[in-house]
Amino acid sequence: MKKALLAILLILSVLSASAQDTLVDKARVRRNVSIVLGTEAALYAASMTGLYFAWYADYPQSNFHFYNDNGEWLQMDKAGHLATSYIVGSFGYELLRDAGLDEKRSIWFGGTLGLAFLTTVEVFDGFSDGWGFSWGDMAANTLGSALFIGQQFLWHEQRITVKYSFHPTHFADIRPDLLGENLIQQTIKDYNGITIWASCNFKSLFLNKESKFPAWLNFAFGYGATGMTGGFDNALEHNGTPIPYYDRQRQFFFSLDVDFTKIPTNNKFLKYTFKVLNIFKVPFPTLEYNTGNEWVWHWIYF
Repeated sequence: MKKALLAILLILSVLSASAQDTLVDKARVRRNVSIVLGTEAALYAASMTGLYFAWYADYPQSNFHFYNDNGEWLQMDKAGHLATSYIVGSFGYELLRDAGLDEKRSIWFGGTLGLAFLTTVEVFDGFSDGWGFSWGDMAANTLGSALFIGQQFLWHEQRITVKYSFHPTHFADIRPDLLGENLIQQTIKDYNGITIWASCNFKSLFLNKESKFPAWLNFAFGYGATGMTGGFDNALEHNGTPIPYYDRQRQFFFSLDVDFTKIPTNNKFLKYTFKVLNIFKVPFPTLEYNTGNEWVWHWIYF
């Protein structure tokens, strides 16, 4: 499932880079919007079909049921759901705006794309014996879409951007079956190394447009967790090998960041490259506070 979420982000990124500029001619706008909506619908159907046969078809099915996973991974999975819904929605919006659709309909039709995709995933979970429909996941999905839609209606821009960062951890070596057997898998599975950020644009939030303060400079608040070798609780052993005790801790971060979309350019390739790069938090010196009641300074944090 997590691999499918990453795949849909990459697909939307590629589509965004090939979208056409806004056109004045209404007939051409309608044609472009139809192409975008049709492409999104085809990708949605293909990704859902592929996801079902690649992930769910090999597992026992059951009647639709619910599952409370709110206590898993110190809620890092919920933060990931929020971020995915927000990011996919932002690309859905950009695609429709570039096709020429008006602002209001682009916000509603594009901004809810992530929610639609993730809701289907939850329905699949609901019919799978090993999982279940999670109201906690749905709340996070809805919040992610609402964060994008609300800002776009209020400010017509994203002053608070949800971003992702990752660094490898030794926990994946302990539980590679659960946390990833290679670096690519770990970037999605190892919640110990994932941080979800609220990257806030200082100038647009607190200063006027005439200010000479760099428009691209953000301050960022991050949430992460560490010490986790299991979902709800840490495992005591793996394949007969004892696992050391680790204190499961929440982590809160404060750092700086770059809003690539605020860097002025007339180059179309750079413009869309910046949009894709803006998914990721830029490494900066970072201050951490964790629930072990420790303050930790990182000279550079990924």
